[in-house]
Amino acid sequence: MPGEYYDAIVIGTSQGGRFLPVELAKAGRRVALIERGQLGGVCVNTGCTPTKTMVASARLAYQARRSAEYGVRTGPVSVDLAAVRERKRAMVAGARENYASRLAQDGLDLIEGEAHFTGPNSVEIALSDGATRQLDAPVIVIDAGTRSKPLDIPGADVVPVLDSTSIMELDELPDHLIVLGGGYIGLEFGQMFHRFGSRVTIVQSNARLLMLEDDDVSDEVATLLRDEGITVLTSSSPLRVEPVDGGGVRLIIRTEDGEEQIEGSHLLSAIGRIPNTEALTPGAAGIQLDGRGFVEVDEYLETSVPGVYAMGDIKGGPAFTHLSNDDYRILHANLIGHEKRSTRERTVPYAVFIDPQLGRVGITEREARAQGRAIKVARLPMSMVIRALETGETRGFMKAVVDADSGQILGCAVLGTEGGEIMTMIQVAMLGKLTYTAMADAVFTHPLLAEGLNTLFSTFD
Repeated sequence: MPGEYYDAIVIGTSQGGRFLPVELAKAGRRVALIERGQLGGVCVNTGCTPTKTMVASARLAYQARRSAEYGVRTGPVSVDLAAVRERKRAMVAGARENYASRLAQDGLDLIEGEAHFTGPNSVEIALSDGATRQLDAPVIVIDAGTRSKPLDIPGADVVPVLDSTSIMELDELPDHLIVLGGGYIGLEFGQMFHRFGSRVTIVQSNARLLMLEDDDVSDEVATLLRDEGITVLTSSSPLRVEPVDGGGVRLIIRTEDGEEQIEGSHLLSAIGRIPNTEALTPGAAGIQLDGRGFVEVDEYLETSVPGVYAMGDIKGGPAFTHLSNDDYRILHANLIGHEKRSTRERTVPYAVFIDPQLGRVGITEREARAQGRAIKVARLPMSMVIRALETGETRGFMKAVVDADSGQILGCAVLGTEGGEIMTMIQVAMLGKLTYTAMADAVFTHPLLAEGLNTLFSTFD
């Protein structure tokens, strides 16, 4: 039977899905926006907003403990985790309310429930009150996001296992937090809770942390964490986990030297994320998924079914809010502006919010050499940047890869104080097709961190 007709249906309200239905409604379309959980998606509720709020608290605790280095006397520093959590909750609530206020648009219907496809242009919604609704639309956009990948080792079903959402709801500090995973989620939480006052062990199955980075970058990150007092174990695969009498967990790992045991009070699994595609029953619409269950799209974000699009994390690839926002811009241009924008050749930067930050854009040195490019590599320790010296933030380094023939900047990694901001300056230079000599000869304000770019692009291996 035909369902209620809409011009467009948007499933999910993460970064892109927050804006697209509003703009479609403003353009005169009748739009249904379906959300089964909390408005705002991962970024607002369990991702960027809450985690970076808590990272800020952890950094302040770290800086307070360093105050004597700056000639400032303070008393003992302690962290009230319950208060940190309440500050985080307030930030999330404010962001969520701000988004909810934007939805008061003529022609936009917010429907609370879980959607699944019943055909190429139709969805059925299991409403929160137990009823169902059938909707039809020529345009359907999937923005259902991802969730934490469950830990699948023996014993994981009989011990408490935290994920990136539940760990932010703790109101007491773990005595010893074991973190499984050496990606950006595991590292951010590991350093955060160490600075709050927990003992932290990070267990990484791969040989290095942050495997997408060049060896020198990931090695420096591991050194920085170890210097702070965090135990970092690489080439260490979790085998099983078991409860400890009196509370806590015992993790058994396989290392290069054989099996080892680690006892901790809490276990955080940060081993990746999986797409929220199962409940959508994409097969009923003929939507093609990849081998990991992510929705496959073309460069215009259209799925294998004409008129059905996907945006954000559910389509796989880098899982960044700013990428989802660019997905929104592409769909806005194509569905409302009748343009033909695509994802082809877009530059995707990112930052890892450890301290010091790691900002990266473009290709790595390893990728450039694998492509057979003739390159030059510039590398500058932060200890050679005057502003970093003045502020006592000299850990890390800047690194840039340039084309040896054209002088074009191909990529960079900035591991240092405000590394993401410095990386963005280099990204803008790349967007403007500036050569490295333009950056080396530019007049940057003294004494800012940006001034280090003069030295960086004058220094090559």
